Amino acid sequence: MNDTGSNNHHRLWMYEQMVKSRHFEDLIKPAYLEGKKPLFNMAKGPIPGEMHLSDGQEPCAVGVCAHLRPTDTVTATHRPHHVAISKGVDLDAMAAEIFGRETGLSGGRGGHMHLFDKDVNFCCSGIIGQGLGPAVGAAMAAKLRGRDDVAIAFLGDGAANQGAFHEALNLAAVWKAPVVFVIEDNRYGISVPKADCTAVARNADRAAAYGMPGIHVPGNDPDLVHQAAGQAIARARAGEGPSLIEIETTRLEGHFMGDAEGYRPPGEVALLREQDPIPAYRRRLLADGFEAGELDALETAARLAVERAFAHARAASLPGPEQAFLQVFVERAV
Repeated sequence: MNDTGSNNHHRLWMYEQMVKSRHFEDLIKPAYLEGKKPLFNMAKGPIPGEMHLSDGQEPCAVGVCAHLRPTDTVTATHRPHHVAISKGVDLDAMAAEIFGRETGLSGGRGGHMHLFDKDVNFCCSGIIGQGLGPAVGAAMAAKLRGRDDVAIAFLGDGAANQGAFHEALNLAAVWKAPVVFVIEDNRYGISVPKADCTAVARNADRAAAYGMPGIHVPGNDPDLVHQAAGQAIARARAGEGPSLIEIETTRLEGHFMGDAEGYRPPGEVALLREQDPIPAYRRRLLADGFEAGELDALETAARLAVERAFAHARAASLPGPEQAFLQVFVERAV
């Protein structure tokens, strides 16, 4: 082996989580389309509403989350599955939540854009940039308690143009909050190319305005993400304040399922699929001396875990109408 035993462990873990995330998405696709054909109707089928897939962005999640503990906080975006899986969100409850079942993380109330697992301190939101402020708050809560826990805020490159981004970075720098901001740069804000809406070529350069390190990670490379995230997270745990990481990644699917993707240049998706990070990482691991049988076993275990989660979700009951007013705030007369 070319790496230390510890690093080998992390690399195998990252590969397994990438495969698990991709298989989760592969099973989501046909399930989501049930009842939505021949005319696409977002409200139909066992999974109504929008669906945002993270195929191609797996390196962003695994490289960061490999350094985290359950007590560290992660906030993610409307494209959250790869991050949730890498943070250790309960897979059965996550699948059930997406199917709207009562055994889901929030009893089926939140759906795929609003996953919440307090046991591993994970949450996400469909609102662009919404997780940045809560991540700073969670980081400060840890700091005030004298703990060395950190918070990670994942965001897309489009969210770096939101006011919440600049407010959160400024306050985190002022307070030296132990938080790391991670931009998943997939080159599109919905359908708008990054170059058409962002004044700087690299959002990592914006970190200098707030007196924090800005790290640009090219190539959608799990090992480079792991290295950059390790430095930023260690810095945060040591009380040295926030960092900003910008990761070049790829979105292999449309912005949402049903997206016609007319804004994509001809041949772009085919080229990106040739650069799929999962088979590329498997080839690298094999070249570095890992055994094919070992990787095959990890793939099998990952796929079985996902298939069990989907079987659990489909078998679970839908919440009854009497549960509609539970777990919500209701105004009461005094």
